[in-house]
Amino acid sequence: MKILIATKNIGKVKEFQSMFKDLGIEVISLLDIKNSPDVEETGVTFEENSIIKAEAICSIMKIPVIADDSGLEVDALEGRPGVYSARYAGSEKSDEANMDKVLSELRGVAEPNRTARFVCALAFARPDKKTFVVRGTCEGEILSERRGNEGFGYDPIFYLPQLECSMAELSKEEKNKISHRAVALQKLKDFISKEDMLWQKP
Repeated sequence: MKILIATKNIGKVKEFQSMFKDLGIEVISLLDIKNSPDVEETGVTFEENSIIKAEAICSIMKIPVIADDSGLEVDALEGRPGVYSARYAGSEKSDEANMDKVLSELRGVAEPNRTARFVCALAFARPDKKTFVVRGTCEGEILSERRGNEGFGYDPIFYLPQLECSMAELSKEEKNKISHRAVALQKLKDFISKEDMLWQKP
């Protein structure tokens, strides 16, 4: 089976490839598609954006497509940056600027009130079939400064109390066991199993 991951984010691509590596799935992404379609995400929720992207690209490419919309929700910021996580500090995507903005907005907020979560909505679109959507979350807290050099996005400022480290201090293998994307993907695998679809090539 070949599945297109609807992203140009190399960090996300590597996570999906790692998660699928033992399943015999050929994973490609928009990085592999010349003149790949650019879909405007106009939804107001992670789920809406993932559906818009998956269905639009599936209709063009005519193969199964997984699209994700993911981001960070900070309780003290009333859920921001939310669906605007990738461009929270401006139209140009910058992980460093995004983290700086969140840290600035949380300056003076006490540790018990810095709760947050990573959210991932995955939409699985297939030609002539109903799109399936799942949500995965990973609960944590926002640090006052960066820790760790792994991962991407907001990982260096996202603290995992149960593991006593930031997301960026985990190896790729460790992160793929507990991340919001891993939780969502497991739900997707369960759905596909119930649908009686094979994850391995014929």
